[in-house]
Amino acid sequence: MSDALIVVGGGLAGAEAAWQAAERGASVTLYEMRPTRTTPAHQTDLLAELVCSNSLKSAAPDTASGLLKEEMDTLGSLVLGCARETAVPAGTALAVDREAFARRVTESISAHPRITLMREEVRRLPDSLAIIATGPLTSDALAAELAQVTGRKHLYFFDALSPTFAADSLNLDVIFEGSRRDEGEGDYLNCPLTEEQYDCFYQALLTAERVRLRPFEEGAYFEACLPVEEIARRGRLSLAFGPMRPVGLVDPRTSKHPFAVVQLRAENRERTMFSPVGFQTSLKYPEQERVFRLIPGLENAQFLRHGQIHRNTYLNAPVVLDESLRLRARPHLFCAGQLVGVEGYVESCLTGLLCGINAARTLQGREPVLPPPETMSGALLRYLRETSPKDFQPMNANYGLLPALETADGKPVKGSKQDRRLAHRTRSLAAMQAFLDCLVPYSRLQP
Repeated sequence: MSDALIVVGGGLAGAEAAWQAAERGASVTLYEMRPTRTTPAHQTDLLAELVCSNSLKSAAPDTASGLLKEEMDTLGSLVLGCARETAVPAGTALAVDREAFARRVTESISAHPRITLMREEVRRLPDSLAIIATGPLTSDALAAELAQVTGRKHLYFFDALSPTFAADSLNLDVIFEGSRRDEGEGDYLNCPLTEEQYDCFYQALLTAERVRLRPFEEGAYFEACLPVEEIARRGRLSLAFGPMRPVGLVDPRTSKHPFAVVQLRAENRERTMFSPVGFQTSLKYPEQERVFRLIPGLENAQFLRHGQIHRNTYLNAPVVLDESLRLRARPHLFCAGQLVGVEGYVESCLTGLLCGINAARTLQGREPVLPPPETMSGALLRYLRETSPKDFQPMNANYGLLPALETADGKPVKGSKQDRRLAHRTRSLAAMQAFLDCLVPYSRLQP
């Protein structure tokens, strides 16, 4: 039996999928179209380049994101290992030095004896066993064929990126170090605003010129990644209770809580680049410079990268994918990453990890396997297959996806939110360990 597998797309999910399959004995050809063909969002030819935030979200064990990371650690995630090796201080979040992280993943993939990296665009869906992990910026040719094969139009939204500033252009006479409660010890830089300064910024944001979307694209943003100006449209205090909330922060110069605050997170280990947290934007470039420089501490900020919007394409998973993320119309094709309708770096990696495992099992002549629904991993897959197609939209890991906790006699488990989350964690990790144990006897292809 052939041990050949094609993986299309060298992003987070594609790199993870290729690694997992190769570790289980598959001979993998990984196709990445950059640098032969670039995208509006990427800046390098490195695999696993992060085009939005440099944060992989919280690693705290009582969070949904932290639990998902623990489950993936159990399964031996390449991407999480590289992330920890290239981490930058970010409180309880796992944030990385963008370039160091992408370079580490690229080096790992390139050095693997069973992975061949091809730098060329794939314009047609493969006829043999393959994993399609082309991400939110799937090329037009491949997206068109996917639409034809599935028989349905793609769902889509427009994703927005935050700008990046040079550290030496920040006004440290105004900005202070500090983290919100239990988020580390001064890992963030904070730009404090008085109520008057906040209102000035808010009004400028509302009236600033944005990149125009076509009429049918309006309202297509993903709720968890809204541009800051879109949040502002929801009311005067929407930012002060959202990304600019000052909770847990005291300005050491005044010994008071600011009315609002813009937090800056380091983009690299050297802390020479910073980005505002939760400040994705669709403003035109000159407007970004005018409006964001109204924030105290950013008066002379040098923009290393402007914020921007870009297309994010994904499939209507409940309709076009089976429970193991194979295209119903072409079962030899697995799909992974944001293309399947998960939202978030780690969630995308998870689908690549599971597709890599199941592609290797397919080469072994075995059926795909799924993590139990009691795990965050299994709960995400259940969401993809059981959500009503008309209500389907990208989903992050969250506790609402997990089955309810029950006592032995079927009654709901009571207790504080913290207690329930820890109980979920205990149940999930035990279920994931049992899932891993069933994989071990068949972890590699037979010689």
